[in-house]
Amino acid sequence: MKMILAVTTAIAVLAPAMAFASDDCPNVPRDQWMSDAAITEKAKQQGYDVRSIKAEDGCLEAYAMDKDGKRVEIYFHPGSGDVLKVKAED
Repeated sequence: MKMILAVTTAIAVLAPAMAFASDDCPNVPRDQWMSDAAITEKAKQQGYDVRSIKAEDGCLEAYAMDKDGKRVEIYFHPGSGDVLKVKAED
């Protein structure tokens, strides 16, 4: 009984994160991910000043400043470096 409860709880907790990753971020093996330096360069070419990068739900998420000086979060495809989403920070 405890095992069923533990599995059910794990599925309930992980399902939203897995749904986000499958919708927006592809399942790319970690050894095929672009480097932080490569992602930073791609962002720079698009007018962003990257402050930090982290892995988030299967994407590479960069915290950056846009050309207007506003803080943004940019979600990159980890294998191709394509921008999947840009979110303005409040």
